[in-house]
Amino acid sequence: MRAASRACRTVLAVLATSIAAAGLAEAQTLSVCMAEDNPPLSYRAGGEARGLDLAIARAVADALGRKLEVIPFESKYERESALTHEVNALLSSGVCELASGFPLMAGDLGAPSRPTARVPDYPGAKRRPLRPWVPLGTLIPSRPYHATAMALVVRDPLRKPATLAEPGDARIGVVTGTLAGTIVTLYRNGKLRPQIVSLAQNEDLLAQLETGRFDAALVALDRFDAWRLGHPTSVIERAAYTHPLRINIGFVARSEAAALMSTVDKVIGAAAASGDLERLSRASGVSWIEPLEPWVSGPIGLFELIRE
Repeated sequence: MRAASRACRTVLAVLATSIAAAGLAEAQTLSVCMAEDNPPLSYRAGGEARGLDLAIARAVADALGRKLEVIPFESKYERESALTHEVNALLSSGVCELASGFPLMAGDLGAPSRPTARVPDYPGAKRRPLRPWVPLGTLIPSRPYHATAMALVVRDPLRKPATLAEPGDARIGVVTGTLAGTIVTLYRNGKLRPQIVSLAQNEDLLAQLETGRFDAALVALDRFDAWRLGHPTSVIERAAYTHPLRINIGFVARSEAAALMSTVDKVIGAAAASGDLERLSRASGVSWIEPLEPWVSGPIGLFELIRE
């Protein structure tokens, strides 16, 4: 009996050691979900993850003394799904601890607007019909490491001084039903309508600008940066005008990861104070727009659209 008892204690000790080692191995990895096709923030090229999100995530992992694990995911619009729910499902199912490239809008943070969601496509995910519905948690944001804005871009370098207030005789391309299209259409009570060239939503605004169908367009700078990455010989350039509307971009996690998010905030804050954040952005091909307070934005209304 004594021999059996000693053997039992030995087995329990080995199990405890194995469990502790497994926990330590898990703690030594920081898993971050990143959209696989969101250049220049996160994307894959030559089979490797790239972008500003990766650079910031590496800095966070280094500060924690952990190895970075990137989980790329693909988000496709479905009637029962939205990006905020898919990201929440990735975090709530334990696929990753952080998710990058998240627009810090109050309506997409905090308690979820629905109880469950399915995870999007990611390496190792089951076929969609077999994926379970994941109970969603409460999302908390990091301090932003990037801000996106809309700027006027032009085909002819002689038009680079152009603004919405003084566009000259430029024809301005507008995609119907978009935020940028609404801004141009409403600008100064419709002042620019005689110069607008309307496009359908399935038309590529920047590709049409490249062909000379019109002379200028108001686009999100992240989209312009992505265009430059994919078309390095493009003649399209950024003009003088940038709309005042800003949307901050940061990481999100479940509320249970508040301690982790505190470290994320410290890393981003230090990088912002030292100028490294701006340098990392430019090195990643990202147009630098400094994030401004409030870190989390409220709903976008008419006042935000017509502001000058």
